[in-house]
Amino acid sequence: MTDTYARTANTWRNWAGNVTARPARVESPASVDELADVLRRASADGLTVKPVGTGHSFTATAATDGVLVRPDLLTGIRDIDRTAMTVTVEAGTPLKRLNAVLAREGLSLTNMGDIMEQTVAGAVSTGTHGTGRDSASVSAQIRALELVTADGTVLRCSADEHPDVFAAARIGLGALGVVTAVTFAVEPVFLLRAREEPMTFDRVTTDFEQLVAENEHFEFYWFPHTGNCNTKRNNRSAGPAAPPGRVSGWIEDELLSNGIFQVACSVGRAAPGTIPAIARISSRALSARTYTDSPYKVFTSPRRVRFVEMEYALPREAAVEALRELKAVVERSPLRISFPVEVRTAPADDIALSTASGRESAYIAVHLYRGTPHHAYFTAVERIMTGYDGRPHWGKIHTRDSGYLAGAYPRFGEFTALRDRLDPDRLFANDYLRRVLGD
Repeated sequence: MTDTYARTANTWRNWAGNVTARPARVESPASVDELADVLRRASADGLTVKPVGTGHSFTATAATDGVLVRPDLLTGIRDIDRTAMTVTVEAGTPLKRLNAVLAREGLSLTNMGDIMEQTVAGAVSTGTHGTGRDSASVSAQIRALELVTADGTVLRCSADEHPDVFAAARIGLGALGVVTAVTFAVEPVFLLRAREEPMTFDRVTTDFEQLVAENEHFEFYWFPHTGNCNTKRNNRSAGPAAPPGRVSGWIEDELLSNGIFQVACSVGRAAPGTIPAIARISSRALSARTYTDSPYKVFTSPRRVRFVEMEYALPREAAVEALRELKAVVERSPLRISFPVEVRTAPADDIALSTASGRESAYIAVHLYRGTPHHAYFTAVERIMTGYDGRPHWGKIHTRDSGYLAGAYPRFGEFTALRDRLDPDRLFANDYLRRVLGD
């Protein structure tokens, strides 16, 4: 009882510090049976339940004043099936631990996002993605999952077992139940050759479709207040491995991208008038480089400078026009933007609430240093993106509600009907889900 009361005093904050929650109690179940008991007790006490990962979402998708479920003890690899080429992993396992285990076993995910701090369940529940011409989000690589529903029932879902739940729960927003295990497709480990190269905004936008078509994974960053971009092309390589040098890698990934960038952001927040000059210097600081390494080491990068973010998925054919419009807005406004704008792509997939559901997509992500007022910039960006039928990332700041989202997702009604069936009393509800899914 003493431990329970100690935990009621906890205040939870997300990574960026823009979301705070004060749950009535915090639970860390060590098994699926213990989790089912947590759900039953919460329901009996009239409390809602939200599972939380590492807090890398910028929305309040995990916030609750009821029971906060931490997956700290639901970690580890359950099974590696080399015949089916799958790995089954506990939901609370950080992606970085999963990647390390797979690498030791000579295996790899096909694609991943650009950080790996999230838990497996947190990453898939919000639609975490990287960039890819043919390979889609982390959720699109799921072959089965285990879900504990509001009444404590354990559902094992796949294309063959509870396929309607599987179609939705791969990106479930925590609205259908608590994910306790995920089975991913894996493949033999391979090498990726990364080519990073500065390029002008005009050239990138003119050649965008060609750059996407010619590369397995293409992305770029535009530096506001400049005409400069940095591009990254990742393609499979026969080897040999040639990772970044220890010193040169530290200079690029830590000193420039984190250390000096942190200082630049701090200066820009204190004196916004300096931001355009800083942007011109920053956009020229990163030089071209090429290296070859294990996939997760190429896909991901350390992100130590904290920020807030908005990201929208657009039909891919609209990306360049939307980005040019954004550039024009920044140039004619008093906005001072210290963070680059990130552009990635994804093929269409078949997940009900995936931002790439049913259409080839391009993602435009905007960021601001933590503590910088973001309302004016994000409002301007959102106005542009919604004009192109944009779909907001579920874990990143946006103002869309169920009325808008029901029109943006052809299978929205399929998801909410399943939610009505699995959680009729809204055990997993919170303010964010009431806004984006309705009630």
